[in-house]
Amino acid sequence: MVTMKRLYGTTFTSPVVRLYSDYRLKCGVEIHTQLNTKNKLFSMSTNDPFYSTNKPNHHTSYFDLGLPGTQPKLNYEAVLFATKLSLALDCEINTNSQFDRKHYFYGDQPLGYQITQHYKPFSKNGKLVLSKDIDGLEEEEKTIRIQQLQLEQDTGRSLYKEAAKNTLIDLNRSNVPLIELVTSPDFTDIKQVRGFIKKYQNLVRHLGISTGDLETGAMRVDVNISVNEHPRVELKNLPNTSSIVNAIKYEYNRQINLIRHGKVGNQVVAETRSWNGKETVKSRSKETTIDYRYLPDPELPRIVLDVSLINCIKAALPELPESTLKTLMDKPFCLSIKDAKILTTNSNKQNVLYSHNEIRRYYLDTFSEFTSLKDSPEQSKLPSNWIIHELLGNLNKLDIPLSEVTKILPAKVFAQFLSLINLKKISNASGKLLLFHILQKFKDSGFKDTTPVDLNSVINEYDLGFVSNCSPEELKEVCQGILDNLKDRSIINDLVSGKKKNSIKYLVGLGMRSLQGRVDAQSLQDMFKEILGIKW
Repeated sequence: MVTMKRLYGTTFTSPVVRLYSDYRLKCGVEIHTQLNTKNKLFSMSTNDPFYSTNKPNHHTSYFDLGLPGTQPKLNYEAVLFATKLSLALDCEINTNSQFDRKHYFYGDQPLGYQITQHYKPFSKNGKLVLSKDIDGLEEEEKTIRIQQLQLEQDTGRSLYKEAAKNTLIDLNRSNVPLIELVTSPDFTDIKQVRGFIKKYQNLVRHLGISTGDLETGAMRVDVNISVNEHPRVELKNLPNTSSIVNAIKYEYNRQINLIRHGKVGNQVVAETRSWNGKETVKSRSKETTIDYRYLPDPELPRIVLDVSLINCIKAALPELPESTLKTLMDKPFCLSIKDAKILTTNSNKQNVLYSHNEIRRYYLDTFSEFTSLKDSPEQSKLPSNWIIHELLGNLNKLDIPLSEVTKILPAKVFAQFLSLINLKKISNASGKLLLFHILQKFKDSGFKDTTPVDLNSVINEYDLGFVSNCSPEELKEVCQGILDNLKDRSIINDLVSGKKKNSIKYLVGLGMRSLQGRVDAQSLQDMFKEILGIKW
C-alpha cells in the first residue's frame, strides 16, 4: 500500500500531482470542435467565429431559429472537413453515414432536437500516437484509440441573468457545424490527456478546419474519469487546458478519498460534475439522464461518399505536423525539438504577425539559399538561430508582419546576411544592430520602400565591419587594459581555477563594447585565455 497524505477536504486548492500505483486512473475524452466553414451546417447563415461579440440572434436563418416548416440543407464543406480530420486520425470512414435526431427540450435548442450522428457516425476506429520526446509523456509512446467522429449541429447559448432572474437566449451559435470526437478510455496519466489535447488542437489548426481555441468555445472538452474501475464520472465546463488538468487532479483525489474512506451513501457514483475553478461540483446523476429517443432524421438523406473522392482528399492533405517536426529535427536541419515546434505548432495568437506556415516556409527557403552559397561553410544552426530567435523577436517588438519583412529581406538576402556573420565580416553584435535598424527604418517608412536591402551599403554606411587593422598586439593591449581595470578581481581567480568558466563571457562583453562590436567574440575569448594562461 502506498502511503499518502490526506488528499481531499471541503476546499481543495492544490491537488496532488502524482498518481498512485494502487489507484489506477482511467480516462476518456469527448471533444466538440467547431468547424471554420463559410456557412452553418444545415442553413446558409454565415458561420461567424466571432458570433459571441456580435449582436445576439444576428447570424441566424429561419431554420436556425427552428421556425415551423423550415427544412435543413447539408453544407458539404463540413463533410470535406470531417473527411480531412478522419484521414489525419487514421479513421475508417463510413461511406454511408446518416443523421439522427437527439430529442430534448431546452431554450437554446428551438427545434426540440439536435441533429447528430448516433447510429451510423461519419468515421470510427482511428488513433493518435503520443510520444515522450514530442508530447511530454512519461512512457516512450502511447496510442490513444479514437472510437468515432460524428458531424452534428451546435446549440445556441443561454445567458443567465441573476439580477433580473431570467435567462436570455442567443441563437447565433445555433446550427454551427461541429465534429464530436470520442476516444476510448485509454488515458492512464494526466500528461497523456494534456498531450492529446495539445496535439489534437494543433492538428485541427494545421488542417485549417477550426481555430481550436478552448477559451472561445471553438473546442470544448469533456473528460470521463474512473479510478480502479469504479463508476465513471463525467467532467464538464472545462474552459482551458489548465482547468482540464486541475479538474482531473482534483477528481482523481476525490475518488481516491471516497474509495478509501467512503461510507454507505457516500461512495463513487456515476454522475456528471462541473468544474468551478477550485473543485468539481455535482451537476446531475446518471440515473436521471433523459431518454433522447434517437431516430433517423427523415428530412436529411444519407451521406454517401465515393472511395475515389476520399482518396483524392487524402492525396491533397498537407504533411501532418508530426512528420514535419521529425523532418526538421533530422539532417540537414538538425533543429532542437523546441525550435522545430515553433515552426510546426499553430498558435492563433501569433497569426497577427506571422503564421507557423509562413515562418517555416521562410526558414526553409533561407536555409536552402544559405547552404547553397559557395563561400559559406556549413552552419546548419545559423538560419534557425537568427530567424527563430532574432528575427521573430524583432517582429514582436516592432509589431511588423513577416509578410512585409520578406519584401525587403527575401530569403536570398537574409542568407547573404547570415553568410556575412558566418564569414566574420560582421560580428554577431553588429548583425543584431543591423537587423533591428533595417526593420525599424522599414517600419518608420510606412512599409513604402520595398526594395530588397543592399547589405554592403548599410554596413559601410554605419561602419559595422570588423576592424581590419587590429593587430594581435593591439587586441592584446585592449584585453590587458580590461583586466587591469577590473574592480572585482575574483572574476580572474574563478576563471584561472576553472571554478566559473562562464565568467569569460563577461570579459568578452567588455571587449566587444570597447571595440564597438567590431571584433568577433572568439578572438577576444582566445586573447583573454592567452593572457591569463588558461588551458581549458
